[in-house]
Amino acid sequence: MLSSLLADFRIIFERDPAARNWLEVLFCYPGLQALMFYRVAHRLHQWKLPFVPRLISHLARFFTGIEIHPGAAIGSGVFIDHGMGVVIGETAIVGDYALIYQGVR
Repeated sequence: MLSSLLADFRIIFERDPAARNWLEVLFCYPGLQALMFYRVAHRLHQWKLPFVPRLISHLARFFTGIEIHPGAAIGSGVFIDHGMGVVIGETAIVGDYALIYQGVR
């Protein structure tokens, strides 16, 4: 999980010329924040923990405007740019180093 989070963080600096420092990316990039929530929820979902993964997913949607089901399969180094309204469902499979823009359903 940690290696995926680091890859998600690093890819932003490679793909977004507006990304200037790590604090800004960590606190002002909702796509990264949604992926951070997802990675925790996904791990709990894999452990078959009831309720909590879905709660985390709903909190992430509230804070970021991005909904990712904890059962989705998302690779490392994913960048969700301008992600308002993005919905990634339970059966979705997103590969490594994917770039996702707004409005994806």
